[in-house]
Amino acid sequence: MKKIEIIPLAEKKAERRGISQEWIRETIRSPAQVVEGYGGRKVAHRKYMIQNKEYLLRVIYEESKELYEVVSAYLTTQIERYWMEGKDEN
Repeated sequence: MKKIEIIPLAEKKAERRGISQEWIRETIRSPAQVVEGYGGRKVAHRKYMIQNKEYLLRVIYEESKELYEVVSAYLTTQIERYWMEGKDEN
């Protein structure tokens, strides 16, 4: 299993945004969907219910043979903007 590394800036911003490292790791390990990002990066999607409202966690990462390097993560309620129909992983 590949190692997941969260760069310090992404870790700091995720903490400020109320996103746990556990959620980030869960989204990388078991994404509901993975889409192509900019510059060869990938974006893992997973939905979460927070206070009876659905959010999409977007985890932006770079993948190498032995590592997932997380460069950013954020929650959004604009699910329809980012969700790619027909791209479900599960």
